[in-house]
Amino acid sequence: MTGAADDAPAKDPTLQLEWECFAAGAELVIGIDEVGRGAVAGPVAVGAHAVRAGIDAFPAGLRDSKLLSEKRREAMAPLVAEWGPGAVGFGSAPEIDERGIGPMLGEAARRALLELHASGVPVDRAVILLDGAHDWLSPALRTPLDVRTRVGADRSCASVAAASVRAKVLRDAVMREAHDAHPEYAWASNKGYGSRAHYDGIARHGLTELHRRTWIKPDARAPRDSLDG
Repeated sequence: MTGAADDAPAKDPTLQLEWECFAAGAELVIGIDEVGRGAVAGPVAVGAHAVRAGIDAFPAGLRDSKLLSEKRREAMAPLVAEWGPGAVGFGSAPEIDERGIGPMLGEAARRALLELHASGVPVDRAVILLDGAHDWLSPALRTPLDVRTRVGADRSCASVAAASVRAKVLRDAVMREAHDAHPEYAWASNKGYGSRAHYDGIARHGLTELHRRTWIKPDARAPRDSLDG
């Protein structure tokens, strides 16, 4: 475990913002981050990680999932799970096609928070730290929560970095399993993003139930636009 050193590089998170929330009276901080927003296949995943007042350290090597190799993320995931409670919510490709990515980011986050609540975490008494400048969570909530946005929170806040690792590792596992059923799209390597191999697979085999159909131009599809791949 490591503390939040004042001279840490910007890419290393700290607990500074979480401590500020605790000092102002919060008993719990929940970091939120999304993975898979820009993919053309597979779900969007939103991770949530809860940190309680009094915490003074986090797993050594924790960073935003985008700054960790796949091997390091996989090794970090059980350390994050030991550090505190968390959950991951998903929004499926058909839901994204029907409702749009913004609403489904909020809905996936709501699903993660509901899972945390069901496990006994007092979500309603938490400060929710959301990576980015836009609050896409609050419109999806049935009951208002204390949601605060912070640009770069996935890199600067340990709770949000932990949420990003949770979401990335679980979504990657979903896409590796999907690859076993549809190896022609190379999802084991591209995880549903628009790589050349992925688009080549689309051109040859059409779309599957995991593709975000409204995101893919007709000229990228095979003449036989099949649902079963």
